[in-house]
Amino acid sequence: MIQSNLFQQGEAAWETTGPGVQRQVLGYDDKLMLVKVKFEKGGVGEPHSHPHAQASYVESGVFEMTIGDTKKIINKGDGYYVPPYTVHGCVCLEAGMLVDSFSPARWDFIQTDNEKYAL
Repeated sequence: MIQSNLFQQGEAAWETTGPGVQRQVLGYDDKLMLVKVKFEKGGVGEPHSHPHAQASYVESGVFEMTIGDTKKIINKGDGYYVPPYTVHGCVCLEAGMLVDSFSPARWDFIQTDNEKYAL
């Protein structure tokens, strides 16, 4: 089994994923992953889909979130669920942070292109 360190205390690096958007991968194993995503106002989580189930929590900020054909304004303290293969994305209306969990883990978040095909 591949897994992260048991504790992540500031050591996890932030990766820029687009203009005004950064991602920090926290704990994971082959079945579960936790990720923080930091947005500047106006940052966009481009519409995308993946085979992973996703449950997320709005730690701070305000977002216009689209899941499938449904669009909602979400705020600090809200949560949402994205079923596998469902197109989803967001626009950050007020700077903030999302905490995403994925099942199974998103290996594409932690592997180089060469490693993706070695597992």
